[in-house]
Amino acid sequence: MKIEQIYTGCLAQGAYYIVSEGEAAIIDPLREVQPYLDRLAKDNVKLKYIFETHFHADFVSGHVDLSKKTGAPIIYGPTAAPEFEAIVAEDNQIFEIGKIKIKVLHTPGHTMESSTYLLIDENGKNHAIFSGDTLFLGDVGRPDLAQKAANLTQEELAGLLYDSLYHKILPLEDDITVYPAHGAGSACGKNMQKETVDTLGNQKQTNYALKQTSKESFIAAVLDGLTAPPKYFGMNVAMNKKGYTSFDEVLAKGKTALSVDEFETAAEETGALILDTRNAAEFHKGFIPQSINIGLKGDFAPWVGSMIVDVQQPILLVCDDCTEEETITRLSRVGFDNVLGYLKGGFESWKNSGKEIDTVHRILPEEFAEKFNENSKVIDVRKEGEYAAEHVNDAYSKPLAYINDWVGNINPDEHFFLHCAGGYRSMIAASILQARGYRNFTEVEGGFNGIKKTEKVPTTDFVCQSKTAL
Repeated sequence: MKIEQIYTGCLAQGAYYIVSEGEAAIIDPLREVQPYLDRLAKDNVKLKYIFETHFHADFVSGHVDLSKKTGAPIIYGPTAAPEFEAIVAEDNQIFEIGKIKIKVLHTPGHTMESSTYLLIDENGKNHAIFSGDTLFLGDVGRPDLAQKAANLTQEELAGLLYDSLYHKILPLEDDITVYPAHGAGSACGKNMQKETVDTLGNQKQTNYALKQTSKESFIAAVLDGLTAPPKYFGMNVAMNKKGYTSFDEVLAKGKTALSVDEFETAAEETGALILDTRNAAEFHKGFIPQSINIGLKGDFAPWVGSMIVDVQQPILLVCDDCTEEETITRLSRVGFDNVLGYLKGGFESWKNSGKEIDTVHRILPEEFAEKFNENSKVIDVRKEGEYAAEHVNDAYSKPLAYINDWVGNINPDEHFFLHCAGGYRSMIAASILQARGYRNFTEVEGGFNGIKKTEKVPTTDFVCQSKTAL
């Protein structure tokens, strides 16, 4: 028996590849499936089942493409109603892969069809659980996403989650390995550990949600501090439930190379959003007017989902050389399949053509420290928790995730400084602000980390947020 966790850091997502005696199973595969096909061929094994722990909200799974290419059936837990051929398992139903077994444990709460898959090894021993979004390391799945679909309140869903965890998961043996669907950084939970594998026994000792004394205290603890989910989540659920265009077609269309004139014409005729994926250090020196910058080297896909929101939005890409395919792939993982093409030769070709360009006014932290005074207006676009931990004195907390809510309140005539933690998120914000006509601001390279190092700007005392959250 072999169990392999295939962890994708930019999505904080874990897929699982299991092999026994020439047969394989894959749990919660990523959108692009060729790596799985290569792995199956290399191991000379046949894919027998594709297990989905639930209808994912934060990424588009590769289950549909993988099933079409291999013939392996897709397995969901009880109550699932996908709009494509699949096996909807019963609670406690067992599937055999080689000499091992996968037992379905229906664990509703995060969503109604959510299921945990219990792996029983060759000796009949409970060996591991693939817990999806029911149980994370250090946390549990958020119970507020499926309220509309289930016609239940978040409190009622949290109560179902309590029953699932306390009656089906906690009675299992302590030495069982827990393989969750997500780790730290995912928006599917709020307090996940950085580790991606643990024993159930250790989670019983350390996971706040598994140490509650009553259902009522569990519900209160799980719902406390939940922030609004990204708005693209519902669209990803729909794609996972209804099916989607083959990734091969998405990639072929997106890899259309466009000359400068073709690119400009496409932008004018389609209303496509120009997405520039270069890093902030390059973007601020020159870019196509109205471009939005979301750097590929960062939490690219989640920020695309949060900032662009509509997965049907036509997109034109400006990329570094040889990153077009990676960009299209990472966009498709969160459902943004409508890439019309990319600028051949990148931004340099646009610049060399003599067409108009734009820039962002960016300064070093040392220069910010020299300019900063008691009358300076500073906007901090980090998360609320980061701001609460420590921030520049009198800075305004305006998280990037909510820019559409606060941008209209910015006085365009009043200058402000803009920063995040290191410069990635503040450049996203800067590009959005400029696309909407705001130009009277200065972005700080290196963000709060750089500002702190100057030791010349007054900041608040540090408060550990992990301690305040528990």
